[in-house]
Amino acid sequence: MFRQAIQWASAAFGSRLRPLAIGQPVRRMANTTDDGQFKSWKPLAPTLRQRRMTSRKELHKGGPVRELTVAKRRTGGRNNTGRITCRHRGGGAKRRIRLVDFRRKEPGPQQVVRLEYDPGRSAHIALIKHMSTGKLSYILAPVGLKAGAVVQSYMSPESVAAETPADSAEVAEADSTEVPGAQEYTSEGLKRKTGTQQRATLDVGNCMPLKMVPIGSVVHNVGLHPFGRAQLARSAGAAAQVLFTAPTGLAQIKLASGEIRRVPVDACATLGRVGNANHKHELLGSAGARRRRGWRPTVRGTAMNTHDHPHGGGRGKSKGNKHPRSPWGKLAKGGKTRLKPNSMVVRARPRR
Repeated sequence: MFRQAIQWASAAFGSRLRPLAIGQPVRRMANTTDDGQFKSWKPLAPTLRQRRMTSRKELHKGGPVRELTVAKRRTGGRNNTGRITCRHRGGGAKRRIRLVDFRRKEPGPQQVVRLEYDPGRSAHIALIKHMSTGKLSYILAPVGLKAGAVVQSYMSPESVAAETPADSAEVAEADSTEVPGAQEYTSEGLKRKTGTQQRATLDVGNCMPLKMVPIGSVVHNVGLHPFGRAQLARSAGAAAQVLFTAPTGLAQIKLASGEIRRVPVDACATLGRVGNANHKHELLGSAGARRRRGWRPTVRGTAMNTHDHPHGGGRGKSKGNKHPRSPWGKLAKGGKTRLKPNSMVVRARPRR
């Protein structure tokens, strides 16, 4: 049958059928388009028509460093007694948690090896290698950070000592991709504290206490406790602005939500804005893409029975002439649920 098909095709098309030479690659039609910002698909299926993902051209194509990951054990949204405490969770592809360094205690220059994709967060991560010890670690990748750049942390007591000219020349020689507008800032607070004068280079990706960050700078990975781990501004495209800082006491930062809050001046902060800002414009395009990410379907309250939801029961689509509520009776749109105000918040975020 196959031989008859070949003979019929040869008779029909003649010399237009040319066999491929040995080793010649087969040309296939491209089903995807990547313009550097987004990756889109040809509508070969209805689910691909609206699908749009951020570009990953600059990211590492292989897997992570095994020693810097741990297995993610899934619970399906259940607690230790087997009851569902977090709805709409379950299933999904297997993952490994990347151990990101949010403390940055290691002093000395560290070179960026590559940028990687992290399925556990919206931001990309960068693999850095210590230029003296060779130790590998992961950090969040800010905007403008490229492979080969050199970042440094000033959070440990060892990094408080004054830099020697030899160390500065070594860092400058290794950092071939210097960020435009980089400058040096002298912390008088550290000078009074340790008797030495610290000079920190204000490059994207450098981590330092808030008392060393100039007023007006854009930072991310901000901590809430002195010399603690970073907890604020860690998602894709997130950043905070330093409004006030001092050698001692509390600094003031403005978050992306508009909230102004106090933070200890010894808390960590990394210069720059978190990368992958186009993450908020992604479109998965299908329900299956949500299921592969570990999300289960959401059932509307009006489709339930009376004892399952405050909106349930009744005839038709009515919800009992009630204000929108959660399954536990809390107001879902605009109702206040916070009992104690946070004393560290100077000005709350604007609410609708």
